Amino acid sequence: MTWRMPAETERHERTWMAFPREGATLGATSAEREAGYAAWTAVAHAVAEFEPVTMLVDPDEMSRARRMLGGRIELLETPVGEFWLRDSGPTFVVDDERPGVLGAVDWVFNGWGDASWADWHRSADHARVVARAAGAEIVSSDLVNEGGGIHVDGEGTVLATETVQRDPRRNPGVERAQIEAEFAHTLGAARTVWLPRGLTRDYEEFGTRGHVDIVATLPAPGTLLLHAQRDPVHPDHAVMAMLRGHLAESTDARGRSFEIVDLPAPDTLRDAEGFVDWSYINHLVVNGGVIACGFGEPAADARAREILGRVYPGRTVVTVDAREIFARGGGIHCITQQQPEASR
Repeated sequence: MTWRMPAETERHERTWMAFPREGATLGATSAEREAGYAAWTAVAHAVAEFEPVTMLVDPDEMSRARRMLGGRIELLETPVGEFWLRDSGPTFVVDDERPGVLGAVDWVFNGWGDASWADWHRSADHARVVARAAGAEIVSSDLVNEGGGIHVDGEGTVLATETVQRDPRRNPGVERAQIEAEFAHTLGAARTVWLPRGLTRDYEEFGTRGHVDIVATLPAPGTLLLHAQRDPVHPDHAVMAMLRGHLAESTDARGRSFEIVDLPAPDTLRDAEGFVDWSYINHLVVNGGVIACGFGEPAADARAREILGRVYPGRTVVTVDAREIFARGGGIHCITQQQPEASR
């Protein structure tokens, strides 16, 4: 069998999420926790305007989830520790030679390299829980990987980061060739485009050490949408200049150079913790739409909507305030996982 990870732009059956659970990630105060619950809920409701949403919910959070999500979001009760389902859940794949067959890659999830704060053990079985509910075949993998650490074009190209898949706290001693072979087996990837690193904030305590889904994505084969930090005061200005030069010399699985489209960051440079990693790259493509991150900057948010509308023609771009999600270590793409429609 030949598995292929479809592009995010291909038709979806639904989107999967996980409802927050009290702990270090959600927040220390009642106000912080309420803001986190509200942010996840807003994303779920925005996605549900375009396609069905199923939410994993810890038993301790079921009453709150029912109250906040109402009857429109399907709830699936299961243990939840970390609620970044892009990372703890499966990566869905299809077999083009077997119409109607859906696969779910069960990566090893170890809490972003067994971070001291991560409550990852309660979420380590999410891939299999979701796969069973979706009726998908399990595609087993021994690679420690997260869904936020890859992006694909559906035609054999995968973006990855040296400091994620080759992180010694994830896959000690594993060489590029071994990872590329695993991507070929699980995702149908013929070419891995390696980024040397990610954004600055992502290397701090609550970071992933380089997830690609706040740096770059592939809105169409041959096109690369790239985070752009235009203010030289921000350390990511130099980081992105280096990455842009690197990617300009890269080619995809079909040997094409990338058409690079810049997606400028919002104007805010800092929050209480330091330089921000706010990025419009961390959006979710849904059926007929795009759920975009908003950062409370009307002009910058509108500029992002215009660019996203241009690279995803025919889709409605909806902005959801993502500041509370980024304050916890990720964005809209990080908390969602699309299930492609398996062709029949």
